[in-house]
Amino acid sequence: MLEWLRVVVKGGGDIASGAAHRLHRAGMRVVVTELKQPMTIRRAVSFASAVYDREVVVDGVAARLVNDEDQIGDMHEKGIIPVVVDPSASIVQRLGAEALVDGIMGKRNLGTRMSDAPVVIGLGPGFTAGVDVHAVIETCRGHYLGKVITDGTALADTGVPGEIEGHTLDRVLWAPRSGRFVGSARIGDRVQAGDVLARVSGEPLRARIDGVLRGILHDGLDVKNGQKVGDVDPRGIVDHCFTISDKARAVGGGVLEAILHLLPEASGPR
Repeated sequence: MLEWLRVVVKGGGDIASGAAHRLHRAGMRVVVTELKQPMTIRRAVSFASAVYDREVVVDGVAARLVNDEDQIGDMHEKGIIPVVVDPSASIVQRLGAEALVDGIMGKRNLGTRMSDAPVVIGLGPGFTAGVDVHAVIETCRGHYLGKVITDGTALADTGVPGEIEGHTLDRVLWAPRSGRFVGSARIGDRVQAGDVLARVSGEPLRARIDGVLRGILHDGLDVKNGQKVGDVDPRGIVDHCFTISDKARAVGGGVLEAILHLLPEASGPR
């Protein structure tokens, strides 16, 4: 068992949450750090939602917002993942974490260093294994998804969303202007092309394809023109909106493999 192993996951979006979920289920003591106002799209499967809702359950695992770091141990004893508002993930040092996972998915390194923890892992492009992290996990769909890279980088970001039933850019919802975002549809709703799903400072945002609304920003956030604010799944399977994706599970498996490979003492208590 790995109850003694402390891991901080930087970012609580859907991919990072898939990793946090897998590490938690493996017995590790996971802490998720987030921004004061996370810009999470797939909110139903993201531990970041705890920042807004105080508590969220993703595929049977609960996460709770913690304002006092002294409560972290109690959350772990209860089997709950603590979420802390800590944009720089400074808690890594205070917690004495054995591993840090940068799951921000920012397409570039926003400040993570290999010296931050005994094992430092970056998800996707923007990191170089052996330079700023110990390992990189491939996040691009395809043959190498979930691969642990210990020398080099992940595949470059193409700027084009992964294809689902022939749809790429048209399945993504983009802010039509800068301003305040207010949704008018809920995650899991069946939608048709032309339906108004949200408004940005009064300007309507319409679906471009038929499907199910898989993700949409939290109401009241300020967005920029052209920013990704939602996602329509053309497969139309409502359950997919509320369960961890195959991609997130594969990446999570890579993270688990990397930690156990890079931290040999994880095989038993110290």
